[in-house]
Amino acid sequence: MKKTTDEKNIITEIKKTTEELLTMLKTEGKVEVGEEKSNEESNYIIKIETQETGLLIGYHGETLNSLQLLLGVILFKKLGKWVHVVVDVGNYRQMREESIKEMVNRIVSEVEATNQGATLPYLSPLERRIVHMMLTNHGKVVSESVGEGKDRRLTIRPK
Repeated sequence: MKKTTDEKNIITEIKKTTEELLTMLKTEGKVEVGEEKSNEESNYIIKIETQETGLLIGYHGETLNSLQLLLGVILFKKLGKWVHVVVDVGNYRQMREESIKEMVNRIVSEVEATNQGATLPYLSPLERRIVHMMLTNHGKVVSESVGEGKDRRLTIRPK
């Protein structure tokens, strides 16, 4: 699929802005920007390869989430519109998604066996969404989020 000039400009601006942010953080890294389309929306995936992955990821990905939010706000100011960006450093998000899926599959088996609900440890909004999407068409269990802010937890219970 051929990219429009507008899409090329957005990708160029995302890459440039990410590189500027890394420079301000005094961190060297290689930045690649890709685009994924889902329905009518574009998601821009920013992959950063660096020697300082721990610094950019932070404790349980908190620094990475903050970097993603900050980048989104800066891009909004520059582009005049919201663009959905997902920042990944050293394939952290992919590995985290795989470990979440393994955990959820284990918990779903427990819930099915005991017929009692289970509450998962803290997950970011993006991670909770992964679980909800996983269980959307599940025949025996449902997922629901309860609470606010940092106290928000996801519960898996029998239907």
